[in-house]
Amino acid sequence: MRMFQKILVGADGSSTALEAVDAAIDLARRLEAALHIVTAYKPDRVLLEEIPGEFHQAAMTHPADTLLEELGRRAERAGLESVVHAEPGDAAEAIVRVAVRVNADLVVVGNKGMHGVRRVLGSVPNTVAHEAPCSVLIVDTTG
Repeated sequence: MRMFQKILVGADGSSTALEAVDAAIDLARRLEAALHIVTAYKPDRVLLEEIPGEFHQAAMTHPADTLLEELGRRAERAGLESVVHAEPGDAAEAIVRVAVRVNADLVVVGNKGMHGVRRVLGSVPNTVAHEAPCSVLIVDTTG
């Protein structure tokens, strides 16, 4: 039995998050594991009726969906299928929630926010490392 069968990576579109996504893609490909990609978003409070008609189509595509489409294509270009998740709320909470829901074996995150005062006060990788129901790989994105 393979150790890691379901790998989940959190991404926000930053260059450091993309490094974590690339690491997760590489790892999932090498281990022949399923890949899940999650991004968190703040729910919009604008009603469709309040938006002019010519903007309805653009308003119906959330930036989180656009990001996940691109990240899914990134995995596909590497020869890997992925499942994407747009999750409302705080990034760390969203990652942990999806990890529980999909029964992930490994969560991959970048180390953004793990330096200076944020390291003491908390960061997404720190919170995920303490709350995830599985192993966590924190990718060094400082290099």
